[in-house]
Parts: sequence; structure tokens; C-alpha cells
Amino acid sequence: MNTIRQVPSRVKSKRTETNLGAEREHFDKQQLSSISKAINSSETPVKEKHARRIILGTHREKGAFTFWSYALGLPLASSSIISWKFCHVLHKVLRDGHHNSLQDCIRHQSNITETGALWGNLHDRYGQLVALYTKLLCTKMEFHMKHPEIRPNLEASDEVLERAAGTDINHVFQLTVEVFDYLDAELKLAEAVIRQLNTSIAISTTTSGQCRLAPLIQVIQDCSHLYHYTVKLLFKLHACLPADTLQGHRDRFHDQFHSLKNFLNKARDMLYFKRLIQIPRLPDSPPNFLHASALAEHVKPVVVVEDEEPPDDDDPEPLIEVSEVTQPSMQVQPQFDIFDQTFGPPNGGFDDRDVQIDNLRREIEMLKAELERIKTEAQRYITQLKSQINSLEAELEEQRAQKQRALVENEQLRMELETLRRLSGEHENLKATFMEAEKRAQATEMRYCKLKEKHAELVSNHAELLRKSADTVKMLSASQQTQEEVARTKQQLAFEVDRIKQEADMKLEEQKFEMDNLKSELEERRAEVLRIQNSLQSNEKAKDTLNSSLAALQEEKEALLHSVSERDAELSSLRQSAQLQQLSLQQEREKSTRELSELQGKLQEKLSREEQLQQKLLEEQFALLQGTVTEAQSIIQDAVAKLDDPLHVRCTSSPDYLVNRAEATLGSVEKLKQGHTDYLKNMADASSLLRAVTQFSHLAADTIVNGSATAHMAPTDHADRLTENCRGCATQSLQFLQELKAKSTLQRADPAAIRVIVQEILQLGQELRPKGSDIRQEELGDLVDKEMAATSAAIEEAVRRIDEMMNQARKDTTGVKLEVNERILNSCTDLMKAIHLLVLASTDLQKEIVEGGRGAASVKEFYARNSRWTEGLISASKAVGWGATQMVESADKVVLHTGKYEELIVCSHEIAASTAQLVAASKVKADRSSQKLSALQQASRHVNEMAAKVVASTKTGQEQIEEKDTMDFSGLSLIKLKKEEMESQVKVLELETQLGNERMRLGELRKKHYELAGVPLEQIAEGNGFASTAPPPSPKPSKPAIMKKPALAQKPSLPPKSTYS
Repeated sequence: MNTIRQVPSRVKSKRTETNLGAEREHFDKQQLSSISKAINSSETPVKEKHARRIILGTHREKGAFTFWSYALGLPLASSSIISWKFCHVLHKVLRDGHHNSLQDCIRHQSNITETGALWGNLHDRYGQLVALYTKLLCTKMEFHMKHPEIRPNLEASDEVLERAAGTDINHVFQLTVEVFDYLDAELKLAEAVIRQLNTSIAISTTTSGQCRLAPLIQVIQDCSHLYHYTVKLLFKLHACLPADTLQGHRDRFHDQFHSLKNFLNKARDMLYFKRLIQIPRLPDSPPNFLHASALAEHVKPVVVVEDEEPPDDDDPEPLIEVSEVTQPSMQVQPQFDIFDQTFGPPNGGFDDRDVQIDNLRREIEMLKAELERIKTEAQRYITQLKSQINSLEAELEEQRAQKQRALVENEQLRMELETLRRLSGEHENLKATFMEAEKRAQATEMRYCKLKEKHAELVSNHAELLRKSADTVKMLSASQQTQEEVARTKQQLAFEVDRIKQEADMKLEEQKFEMDNLKSELEERRAEVLRIQNSLQSNEKAKDTLNSSLAALQEEKEALLHSVSERDAELSSLRQSAQLQQLSLQQEREKSTRELSELQGKLQEKLSREEQLQQKLLEEQFALLQGTVTEAQSIIQDAVAKLDDPLHVRCTSSPDYLVNRAEATLGSVEKLKQGHTDYLKNMADASSLLRAVTQFSHLAADTIVNGSATAHMAPTDHADRLTENCRGCATQSLQFLQELKAKSTLQRADPAAIRVIVQEILQLGQELRPKGSDIRQEELGDLVDKEMAATSAAIEEAVRRIDEMMNQARKDTTGVKLEVNERILNSCTDLMKAIHLLVLASTDLQKEIVEGGRGAASVKEFYARNSRWTEGLISASKAVGWGATQMVESADKVVLHTGKYEELIVCSHEIAASTAQLVAASKVKADRSSQKLSALQQASRHVNEMAAKVVASTKTGQEQIEEKDTMDFSGLSLIKLKKEEMESQVKVLELETQLGNERMRLGELRKKHYELAGVPLEQIAEGNGFASTAPPPSPKPSKPAIMKKPALAQKPSLPPKSTYS
């Protein structure tokens, strides 16, 4: 089989000269088609296959010359949508095109700037976006021309960024500013697009919304890299410059960080981006550039673009020359055995087996090269045939589409002729008829322009038809002449349509004939491929036999070499063992004499050294004690300093946590006293005292800080006493630690004064504890079971009432209303069943928690010992039962058409929140690996799904029931339309004002609800200081104003967790 290298050079040159012009013409035609399809006036996103063809064209011609030669002829000044799509395609070319495309685009930067300035001065929605996009493209080109190390797609490693920044700090500073400007241009465009669009699902799935959103994919890719570069450069600047100098850089970065994070979050919620790109998540807070260690926590955001199917008409091109690959493999150099080169051949000459092995190796290499060449040649033929088939199929599909378009144009022209015939009989309003005919003529002209690309011979006929149409418009005053002109025009158009059909049929027949030839050629190629595969299989079998014989010879040779090496190793080991025995005997004699003299001297030195080490140990133990005491003093002093810190005023803590800290501190005081006594008995071991001092310093500082934080929420009298006791605790602790530092005062140091003042803090904390509810702890165990049983009963009653409403609705309603009511009631029933399963799972989990944690105590004692957890379960169970009751009432009102659909939606949200509260209260004490906890979590997710189903069915039913009036403005004049527009604007402002007022009212209702839920009713009635200072618990979903929450008198007050707890 001949390779490509074996074809005569004259044949190749003739073939190249013949195909060069055709290939260039095909390339220009393909680029023009892709550019015209990608950049048009339709409000749809640019298709990826057209943009990919343009990008591949830049790589083929190593530049963007052809792209700009066609782009300069686009009507950018006449259509803002065309300008927007042009900017999008240019952005893709800059990012993914050939690297020479940047120089070609710089030459036309003035055209881009003029387009942006033109549309920036016009009040057009796309025009404003085009102005921002052109500024971004100019900024991008200028940046990459100034820094050629960074490619326009911004995919550069950290080493490339370091090389671009250099070692001059001024250059790094300037590069950081340029990256800031670059990122600002990206974010301004993204914010403008998001601001124009509503981020709902409907907008992001329409073609007009996708047309605006499509360029944001490139913006997201650029922003991820620019954010990473900014972080790297700012850390480098902070390593070389003071922090005050870079305050402006940090402020600007923080603004960009929040803008970028907001943009990525909004884009992540849109359905359009979910199937095209994986958007990264930024951290919750920006990096702290004041700490160099924060650089290790920085993670580079990675954007992943989903792979799309490649277009069918892409022609694969050969990437390698087959003959150049196979030629070096034919030159196989003989390889010599290293053992023979070192020791010579056995028996003073070459062994026949070695020669045979070398020959077999050379033959195997030659066969491998030949096999590889045959495989490459076959693959190349297959690729060429596939590319020809794909191109022919694509051309055939294009011809079919052209034929279909011609038929559609025919039908449209016939309809136009019928319309002209009807309009010719109208004589009452000549002016209106003239305007309508002129519009029809323009439409006819546009349709003829579409046929101009494939049928150049129709241009002259089209112009004649336009002139005749214009004459027809001018002569509409005479109805008879108009009818004759229309009839003649119809005949001519029918003749042209028939001629177009005949030409299309002829082309189709020719293409079918060519397709049959190609299929026969394909069959021949397939037979040739089968022959090649058979030869390959025979070569493989010969290769296997050669490999097996070569492996047997190699194993025999290795066995001989192994036996020789074993004998040499045995001989050398015997010699070495004899020498080692002689040396060991000599060394043992000399060693015994030296050891006798050295042992006597070492004995004396050891006695003196032990005395020195004992003294040094005492000093080191005391030095460790002093260092530990100094650190403990600094910890307590830092806690005392926070008492007067203005920033500490915002910190709060609970009395329960203060009591816990104070009790722990009292325990540490006892350990401190015991450690002091142990150290006085044995001053060589200060470990117990060091541990006690360290624990005491941290617990005492924690008690002081939390005591001050608790004082911020306490009444004035208690707050003053608590603050003074915290200061006294710090004073006594520092005095005791100071006594431990000096040897003179070490004996009389006593922590008794500290114990007294900590007990006073403990007493104040107990006084500040909430008084609790009116339920005795002995009744909590019974109350939990009662509430859970009541909740289950309420849910069963709700299911029964829903069934009754279903039966009643089937009797009273029919049609769409019956369908909506059944859907809503079925979803409510499913939700109630899911809640019932959740309550059962929560009950099982509570039984498991009680059985696992009560030990020898009874169930009531366990509930009493964990009263806060028990009261949380009771409150959550009440909320679930109340939510089920309200759901039934709202559903009843909706079915009877006396309530609102929004009430049912709010009830669904409330039930989901109440069940979430019940799950959270149940899983507090549960084991993480418990199967019942997993069942409870699964039931919670099922409840959320059913609640979402209720909301969806309610909204769907609302849309079906409510009727929307069609807006007909055809009968209004310009003045009336303006008046209606002003009235609509006034109504919009009124509704916005009402919305703001309702939101303020909702906020006040939530505040009052939090206040009532977080404080017992007795304290509110008495008006003590705790009711006004107790902060609200964790927020829950709000209730509508028409509902009334049940009394929460039994819910305990749960102050928020302190910052220092």
C-alpha cells in the first residue's frame, strides 16, 4: 500500500494548485455564513456552533483578518441587537481565538469605540449595554497588549503572574490598579444586564433574556481569574508595603468582592446558567490581607463550562504527517548486552543465542514500525472518508433547507398577491390603501433579498417587480389599471417560482447522483479497511510467537546469570566474615583496657554532675512557674481590659453560662491550692501547679469576660455589683499570681480570697437566672407525652376534615374549580400524612434518647433533669398541632371561596418551619449514627417536599381560577394613552407605598412575636427588667395577620449564646 510520501511530487503539486482556490473559497463562504448567522437582528442568543466555526477560522488563518473583513460591513449603527451580538462574538474571538487575533482587533479599536459612543448617547436598552461592553473590550485589549505574558483567556499560572508583576514594587502596584479597572469593567456590564432583567425563571428561559445573559458566561470566566490575580497581587503588596498605604486598595477590593459575590449568587439561581456552566462559590468574607497566613486559606475559584456536542459539519484536519512519524521508527539501532560489553562473550566468542536474540529484536522493532505505519495510514483514510461524508451530508441538508425556504417564500408571495387583489377593490380611503401597499412592497423587497444569496439571476427580475409594485402604488386611483398590473405581476411571480422549483429539483438530482457515487466509494474503502485489519491480525499472531520464543531465551539467560552471581556472592561473603572475626578480636582486647580506665573517671564526674543537675532542675522548675504565672497575668489583664473596651458593650451572655463558668472557676481554685501544696512539698516537680495555674487563668478570664457580658443585659443594681465583683476577682487573682512569682512570698500565697469573690459572682448569676414557667419539673415528663399525643390527634382530625371537604367539594363544584379544589385538598392530605409520620419518627427518637441517657433514673427524672430540652419539645409539638389546625381552616376557606390562596401558602410555610423546629429539638440529644435520627431527617425532607407541593398546587389553582383581562388599546388616541400611562404610574406608586407599609408592619409583628416567645408571660406582666433586655430567639417564619398564635406561656426563656461561650 502506498503512503502519502510515495505519491509523485508533480501529482501533489497539481492537486495542491487545483484545490487551493476551492478550499479558500469554501473557507470564505463558511466564515461569511457563520458570521451572518451568529450576528443578526433576531433577539436570540448566539449559537455555539457558529461562534466555534469563527474561532476555528482564526486558528486556521492564524489571525482575525477574515473576521474583520466581514464584520466591518455589518450595520452596527442601525441595530443595537446586532452591535450587542457583535461584541459577544468579538469577546469569544479574543478569549478562544488565535493569539494573533489580538493584534488584528487592536487595529480596529477605533471602530469599537465609535460604536460604543454612538449607542451610549441613545436611549436604548441594548444601546446602554453595548456602550458598557465596548468599554470592557477596549480595556481587555489594552491590558493584554501591555502584558502579553497573560493570554486573553486569562488562564495563566502563578509563575506567569509573578513574572508579569516583576520585582519592582511600583510595577506590582500599577499592575494591581489595572487588574482592578479590568474587574470593574466586567462587573459593570454584569450589573447592567442583571438590572435590566428580572431574575425569575420565566425571564431567564425566554430568548430575549437569554440574548442578554449569553455574554455573561465569558464575564464569569474572566472574573474568576481576575479575582484570583487580585488576591495574589494584594498579598504580595502587603508583604512589601505598610498596611496604611494599601487601605484604598483594600476598600476597593472589598467593594468588588461583594459585587462579584452578589452577581455570582444571582447567576447561580438562574436556570439558563445551570445547564451551561458551573459557577464557583466565593467565601463568606474577603481574605484578611493583614495576615500573611490567610493566603494558605485562599482557594482559586474554578469555572467549569459544560461540554457540548461538536457540530456535524466540522471538517477534521490531519494534524501529523504519517511518513514523518514512521520514518524514524525504521531506523532501529542494534542494542548490545551490557553483560557482554563488560565481561566479554562467553567461551571467548559470540553466543549463537545472543545473535539470534538481537536478530529477533530487530525484526520485532521493524514489525512494530510497519504495524504502526499501517494503523496510522488506515486511520487517516478513515478520517478523510468520514470528513467527506459529513461535508456531503451537511451540504445536502443545506440544499433541502434552501428548497423548503423557497417553497415558503412562494406561498408567502401567493398570499401577498391575494391581498393586493382584495385591496385593489377598495376606493373609499386612498391614503390608507397607499400606506398599506407601500408596506407590502417593503415586505416583498425584504423577501426577495433573502433569495439573492443563492439565486443571483433573480436580482434583475426582483428589481423589475419592485418598480412595477411602485408604479402600482402610484396608479391606485384607477382600479382597472391596478387589477391588470396585479394580474401581470402574479403571472411573472408564478413563472419565476416554477423556474426556481425546476432548478432546485435539478440540483437535488445531481446531489443524489453524487451521493450514490460517494456511497459506492465508501463501500470500497470499507472493504480495503477489512483487508488491512486481516493483515494486522496475521502480524499480531507472528508477533506473539516471536515474543514467546524471545521470553524463553531471556529466562534461560537470566537463570545462568543468577547462578554465577550467587557463587560470587558466597565467595565474597566467606572472605569478609574471616576478616571481620580477626578485627573483632583485636578491638575487644583494646576496648577492655580502655573501659577500665574510663569507668573510674566517669564515676566521679557523674556524682558531681548529679548535684549540678539537681540544682539546675529546681531553678528551671521555678523559671517555668514564673513564665506560666506571667502568661496567666497577661490573660487576666487582657480580660480586665475588655471591661472598659467600647466594642465589648455589644457582647452579651446568659446567666446560665456565667454560672457554669463560675462553678468551673471554683473547681480550678481548689486544684490551684492543691498544686501549690504539692509544689511546696516537692519543688523539683511543678507540673501539677503549672497545669492548675494555666487552667485557673483561662477560667478566671472567661468568668470575668462573661460576667461583664451578662451585666450588659442585667438590671442596673445587679450590673454594677457584677462588674465590681469581676474587677475584684481580677485584682485578687493578679495579687495571688504576683505572690507565686517571688520565692520570698511563695510560702504565704493563698487563693482563699479568690474563692470568696468567685462565690459572690456565682450567687449573682443564680439570681439573674430566668424564673422559668409555671409548670413543675415533675409534670414535664407527662406533658411531653400529652403534647405529642395531642399533636397526633390534631393531625388525624385535620385529615378527617380534609376528606369531608373533598366530598363536599365534589358535590358543590364542577369543572375547573373541582379540579383545582381536588388538587389542593389532595396535596394538603399528603402533607398531613407526612407530618404524622414525622411525629411518629420524633416520638421513636425521643424514646431512644430517654432510654440511652436516663441510666438508672426514671423517665420523669430524665425529663426533669433536661427541662430546657423538654420544654423545647413541648413548644415545637404545640406549634405543629396549631399549624395543622390552621391549614385545615385555610383550606376550607379557599374551597368555599371565602379565603385567600395566600393564606394557604403561608400556612404551608409555617408548618414546614414548625416541623423543622420539632426536628431540631429532637436531634439535639440524639446520636449522630442513630438509624431513627436518619428516619426523622428523611421524614423532615418529605414534609418539606409535600409543603412545596401544596404551595405549587395552590399557585397553579390560583392562576387557573383568576381571569386576566386582555388589554386592548387599539381604540385609544395618543392623548388618552398618555393619560392612561400616568394613571397606571400613580397606581404603581400607591401599591409600592402600601407594600412598604405592610413590610414595616410585618417587621413590628415579628419583633413582638419574638418578645412574647422569648420571655415568660409572668415577667411581662410584672414589668421587671428582664422582659425589656432579653433578646429574641432564633427567628421563625412570620404568620399572617389574620391568624392568632396560641399562648406560649409554657415556653422557657432561652437567652442567646454568648460570644465567649
